[in-house]
Amino acid sequence: MNQTSSNITLEASQRDSFSKAVIKNVIVVALGVTVIYLNASLIHIFHKQQIFNTNPRYILFIHMVINDTVQLTLTILLFLLSYTLYHINVCLCSFITLLALFTTENTPLNLSCMALERYVAVCRPLHHARVCTVRRTYLFIGLIWAISMLSVLPDLFVALATEPVAFFSTDVFCVRVAVFRSPHIILKRDTWYLLLLVVIWLTLLYTYFRILFTARAASADAKKARNTILLHGFQLLLCMLAYVDPYLKTLLNYWFPNSLADSLFACYIIINILPRFISPMVYGLRDKTFRMYLKKHLLCRLTLVTVIPKPL
Repeated sequence: MNQTSSNITLEASQRDSFSKAVIKNVIVVALGVTVIYLNASLIHIFHKQQIFNTNPRYILFIHMVINDTVQLTLTILLFLLSYTLYHINVCLCSFITLLALFTTENTPLNLSCMALERYVAVCRPLHHARVCTVRRTYLFIGLIWAISMLSVLPDLFVALATEPVAFFSTDVFCVRVAVFRSPHIILKRDTWYLLLLVVIWLTLLYTYFRILFTARAASADAKKARNTILLHGFQLLLCMLAYVDPYLKTLLNYWFPNSLADSLFACYIIINILPRFISPMVYGLRDKTFRMYLKKHLLCRLTLVTVIPKPL
C-alpha cells in the first residue's frame, strides 16, 4: 500500500511544461480521433450492409470495435482531465474508471472468442453453421460483459465497504489505485489477471496450432485464419501490458527517474492507443469484403468534402 501511494504521488508530482503538455495532448487527441473515425466508419458499414449482420465473425469484430471506441474515448478523457482539472471528484473518477476497466477487460476476452470462431470455421467447417450462430454469438458477447463485471464490480463494493463516506466527496488524481485503494483489491486484481491471461493464451495457442496444421493442406482460408490469430496474439500482447501496468510504472521509475513523465506518456500510447490501431487493420484493411465497402465509404466522404458548391 505504501508503494502504491508513493507511485501516485510521484506520478502526480512530475508535471510537464506548458509546451510539452500541449504537444502530448495534441498527439493523443490526433491519434484518438483517427482511430475513432476509422472505427465509426466500420460501425457504419456494419449496420448498413446485411452481409455483416448475419456473420458471427463480423459481429464479434464489430463488438470489439465498439468496445475499443468506448475504451479509447474514456482513456483519452482521463488523459485530458489529468492535464486540465488535475484532480476530480472521487465519484466521477470511479464511474469513468469502472467503465474504462470494463472495456479494457472485454478486449482479450473478445479476442479469444474470435480465435475460437476461426478455429471452428477452419478445423470444423461442417459444424460451423450449427455451432457459430448469430444467437450464440450475442450470448457470448453477453458472457464477455458478465465476466468483466464480475471482475471489476467487487472493487466498487470493497471500496464502498472500507472507505469512509467523506472520501467520496474529495478530489483525487484520477487513477485506479487512487479510488480503489484496498490491498485486497490489488491482490484480487493480480490473481484474476494471471488466471485470465493463462486461459486466454492457452486458447490462442491451441487454436493457432490447430489451424497451423490445417493450413499445411494449402488451404487459403486456413492460412489467412492462421495469420489473423497471429495478429490477435500481437494485439493481446499489447493488451497484456495493461495488466502489468503497476509493475511497468515501477520499472520505469527505477530506470528513468528523471524522465518518468515522458516514460509514462510512451507507456500510455503503447498500452491504450496502439492496440486499438490493430483492430481496424485486421478486418477493415485485410478483409476483402470490409475493405471494399470501406473504400467506397471513404471515397464517398472525400468526394463530399472536396466538392465545391456552385455560387447562386
